[in-house]
Amino acid sequence: MPISFLHSKGTEAPIKIPAIGLDLFVRMPPAASSGEFCFIETINAPGAGPPRHRHREAEIFRVIEGRYLYEADGQRFYAEAGDVVSIPGGVEHGFCNVTDKPARQYILMAPALDAAAFFTELAGVMHDGIPDQAALNAFGLKWHVEFLGPPVNRNDQPTE
Repeated sequence: MPISFLHSKGTEAPIKIPAIGLDLFVRMPPAASSGEFCFIETINAPGAGPPRHRHREAEIFRVIEGRYLYEADGQRFYAEAGDVVSIPGGVEHGFCNVTDKPARQYILMAPALDAAAFFTELAGVMHDGIPDQAALNAFGLKWHVEFLGPPVNRNDQPTE
């Protein structure tokens, strides 16, 4: 697997999606790994997370700061700083920051998703808040992402 030299600076501006409390940095775009994977960093606002969804890409999350409640295939569990969570491609999932401060994680997606284009377009779709599921899925068709329901709620109870 060829990896290109890349220097992703910490001073780069994030892609912001206020409707889901997300600041996202693309730390390694698909071109740097010949499309094998991409690497992103997220900062999630307190209580925030994406709508439940599924896609063909597998994801590996590493919690850097804070605590998250994850849901994968209906099972809910906490992940804290230092924890790693892997979600296979095609699995319904979501998560939310359960703390009162911003939480941060790194995410590796394989195969790569053009995260800069996807999240920039998603920010446009969500400029007035989270649209209904039909509108999200109309957007998701282009990206092979199916939106399945509301974000995980930090008041939900873990099942593990």
